[in-house]
Amino acid sequence: MVRPSSGMRELVLSSALRLFAQHGYRGTSLQDIASDAGCAKASLLYHFGTKEAILLELLVPVAKDAVALDARLAGLDGVEAAVAAVTGFAELALRYRRELKLLFDNGPEVAELPDVGVDGIEGVGDRLLDAVAGRSTAPSDRVTANLVLGGIAMVGAGDLAYDEATMREAMIGGALRALGRDHAHDHAANRDHDHEPDRARELDHDREPDRAREQAPDDEG
Repeated sequence: MVRPSSGMRELVLSSALRLFAQHGYRGTSLQDIASDAGCAKASLLYHFGTKEAILLELLVPVAKDAVALDARLAGLDGVEAAVAAVTGFAELALRYRRELKLLFDNGPEVAELPDVGVDGIEGVGDRLLDAVAGRSTAPSDRVTANLVLGGIAMVGAGDLAYDEATMREAMIGGALRALGRDHAHDHAANRDHDHEPDRARELDHDREPDRAREQAPDDEG
């Protein structure tokens, strides 16, 4: 059966990402990828042309999501910017764990790639750093922001055997503690919980007329 063109591309990309992560970019041949994807090498070359083109396309979704995060952070400042940037970057790191491993393990090859071709990607790293630092220019805040971004990326690329929810909570919580912003995150998380007593009192107040009717003497008796 002949696979649709789009399906073949996805199979090739999936195989390449897995093999690059396992054996490295240099240690994986086009034939390795074709065999894993179940296609002829000629078919693979028809879709991508070079191994470099495969690597570049694997990074396009990461770049697009980074640009989208950058856009969401553009209007934020201070604590709000820092919390949103840390949360958004942690989500990216969890979504693209294998891609991050690929970046870490194949730095020289990735550095030689041409532009990924995603509008808005230029300078996105500097703008993300600025947001994580809460727009502060203080050296201590900028250095800590660098540590936080590097730490999140390394944890995302690692092989820690925890479920995603546990990873997310630990990554975001640890990063915000390092930035001294954990109180803001805790406040946001607990805000709805803090309003529960008020809602309970409101409901209780609304039920008072019913209780009064229940307790009133039965005049007809």
